Amino acid sequence: MIENEQELVNGCRQHERTAQKRLYDVFGGKMFAICLRYVKNRADAEDVLQDAFIKIYENIVAFRGDAPLQYWMKSIVVNTALKHIRKQKYTLELNDVHTYDNHLSDAEATLSGFQMQQLLGFIHELPPGCRTVFNLYAIEGYQHNEIADLMGISEGTSKSQYSRARGLLQKKLNQEQRFDNESIRKTQI
Repeated sequence: MIENEQELVNGCRQHERTAQKRLYDVFGGKMFAICLRYVKNRADAEDVLQDAFIKIYENIVAFRGDAPLQYWMKSIVVNTALKHIRKQKYTLELNDVHTYDNHLSDAEATLSGFQMQQLLGFIHELPPGCRTVFNLYAIEGYQHNEIADLMGISEGTSKSQYSRARGLLQKKLNQEQRFDNESIRKTQI
């Protein structure tokens, strides 16, 4: 942990408002981006961020410094987002993969030509359960057994939701690629 972070942590442990504001100023944007990956609208993301920072301020005394502060904060933000999702009852539609008829080809969709905002938009369009598992596994780096524990689902359900999310994203990428290719051909004619 860098010295500046240690000063921030110590100030927050002493409930110094300037240290708390500085912590928010330094990490708020990154943590807000994480919130936006889990909830569909900006207002909910702001609520999650606010709840997460309250937890961070209340629990900073437990921060040991054996990992970077940002990773510790990120885990609180992710857990707060998951709690918000559970409270909103978004995860009711989680089923095992065999219940889905996934008629997608095995061809992998290429990501070249897509902007990051466009890809994040595709992820946001996923059903809530798929979106949450995809974020946790592909973006945050959790393993399926960890996701199962976090979300209160089986490991198989986590794997199936991830598989379904990948399939839906691949289908969307293929559709967008075809649309772009047809637009290019029409302009060349």
